[in-house]
Amino acid sequence: MKRIFNFNAGPSTMPTEVLLKAKEELLDFKNSGISIMESSHRAKLYDEVHNETIELIRELYQVPEDFHILFLQGGASLQFAMVPMNLYKGGVAEFADTGSWSAKAVKEAQIQNIKYKIVASSKDSGYDHIPKDIPFSDEADYAYITSNNTIYGTQYKTFPKTKSPLIIDASSDIFSYPVEWENIGMMFAGAQKNAGPSGVTIVIIRKDLTQRVKENVPTILRYKTHAEKNSLYNTPNTFGIYMLNLMMKWLKSKGGVEGIAKINEKKAKILYDVIDKSEGFYKGHARKDSRSLMNVTFNIKNKDKELEEKLVKLAEENEMIGLKGHRSVGGLRASIYNAMPIEGVKKLAELMEEFAKEHR
Repeated sequence: MKRIFNFNAGPSTMPTEVLLKAKEELLDFKNSGISIMESSHRAKLYDEVHNETIELIRELYQVPEDFHILFLQGGASLQFAMVPMNLYKGGVAEFADTGSWSAKAVKEAQIQNIKYKIVASSKDSGYDHIPKDIPFSDEADYAYITSNNTIYGTQYKTFPKTKSPLIIDASSDIFSYPVEWENIGMMFAGAQKNAGPSGVTIVIIRKDLTQRVKENVPTILRYKTHAEKNSLYNTPNTFGIYMLNLMMKWLKSKGGVEGIAKINEKKAKILYDVIDKSEGFYKGHARKDSRSLMNVTFNIKNKDKELEEKLVKLAEENEMIGLKGHRSVGGLRASIYNAMPIEGVKKLAELMEEFAKEHR
């Protein structure tokens, strides 16, 4: 069996153990004679997987009982639209603009013609940092942030303290560190980076917020609908939720969210040390106090595209893929989500050090 190191930003690498377990159970799940992907979403066989997954998330993430855990579809992109549909009350929605994904959320607010305000932005500096002391107002209908920015490699180290409900797009760092839920109103994430394959959207929402929705919002676009039906109003992504189940069990075996957070810090330090000790050969995009533990973004000296392409090709020859930066910013990016083993990070670091010596 050949397995290479996959540094793609998403869909991203998954633990070999999880894939092998899915392979083992694919044709015959729990001696039922059918695959879980063939099971009715109303059947007991699937129902047990569905509810166990909810409980695993609640346990591992320490989600309070006054939050619903929902499994939706449409990715984070649909959430950009559903958030204002469901949570806007006629006042003002406030955003911190830290990159492309928060900008897309703002665009959906504009389309719905709601009153909004961008209270902080790092756009003028190329989104190279997370703004400090973001001035969210106490009266906002909600305050909105993107916790980790895959394209630019920046990440919140602590969440803003707000009196208005804090809405967090955590698509690229969910389950990667412990969360304090005190002033969070809602967190959502596409599964395809830290929680499984693409196709499942995880929404963790405070129960009272599901009651805000207006009657003119289509039924299937209401959080209330999915909360009342335990995410079974329509056919969910059953196989994706099964894979999410396996991912949560794998995460538990790694010491849970607290355990994986320590591993993530070690992995990121290995790569950032190579960048910082390269005497300018490598230059990180993000400021040091905003560096992401999930996406390490960098350039080679003077943004030398030829050398960057050469390093990408060399990495592929050494069984490491996905290092090309996002098309909007170029450069290089190593995505080191929960499932990226430390061995892969060490191998990339060694290659980067040798490459710098050869081309300095």
